[in-house]
Amino acid sequence: MTQTWSLVLHGGAGTITPARIGGAAEAGASEALARARDAGAAVLAGGGSALDAVETTVRVLEDDPHFNAGRGAAFTLDGRIELDAAIMDGTTRAAGSVAGLTRIRNPITLARRVMSDSPHVLLSGDGAEAFAATLGVETVDPAWFAVTERRRQLDELVARGGNAFDVDMKYGTVGAVARDVHGHLAAATSTGGVTGKRWGRIGDSPLIGAGTFADDRACAVSCTGSGEQFIRVGVAHEIAARIRLAGDAAAIAAAAALSDVRALGGTGGVIVVTPSGEALWHFTTPGMYRARATSAGVRDVALYGESAT
Repeated sequence: MTQTWSLVLHGGAGTITPARIGGAAEAGASEALARARDAGAAVLAGGGSALDAVETTVRVLEDDPHFNAGRGAAFTLDGRIELDAAIMDGTTRAAGSVAGLTRIRNPITLARRVMSDSPHVLLSGDGAEAFAATLGVETVDPAWFAVTERRRQLDELVARGGNAFDVDMKYGTVGAVARDVHGHLAAATSTGGVTGKRWGRIGDSPLIGAGTFADDRACAVSCTGSGEQFIRVGVAHEIAARIRLAGDAAAIAAAAALSDVRALGGTGGVIVVTPSGEALWHFTTPGMYRARATSAGVRDVALYGESAT
């Protein structure tokens, strides 16, 4: 058994620049990314599963108000917070996802329970929360998710007559992908969607094959970006298919899928890990919150800069 393991995580992509972030927000986001990275890396270094590692990593990000997932999630146009998440096991291609949650503290954990404790893949809204109640999954008052900065962003959007898909925005999503010492892969993604969303809108994050996908034969992928275009391209599965069927290198596959998204008018980013342990990201926005750890000693945290590595 090889002892090679890899972990990559993200906290969203978009107009992330020193001029817009900077200062305390930059320091806080960087610290949180490092904390989530180290939590997931500890699981993998101890011989734990890729599934446990990505859930652990995403839970840390969901609990941190610097990111648009869990606590710190974006507000809908009517002032609510609705949460989506998905997780997938690359070994069996079992998957679970949830959408439209309002009371579940860690949506990624409920997504995993959908995968392990139900015959379904995707549950939404009241039904998902009723399912959570049968399992004793932790709930909180919806006010727990609310932070002042997200409310300010909604108020600003409304005041200027904008909409949820303004181009000058940060796509708020968190995610993680991992390869464990057994050679297995997993992916997880969690989000609060976009500020000002309406009508129960659901983006790519909880949709298997669009924003989240894992297959031991190819790669594990978590996406962040303009969800409607990511859904139309099927970005996460597209990357895996290019690797498995066309023989593309992971970096080439990721760039090609995001090029398809751009052709449809969208932008964003992806993180990818392969069966060999290759761990990379690619994005078409000014920045992406991201971090990485490997058994070879790599320990990265980055917010701005080059799109591919």
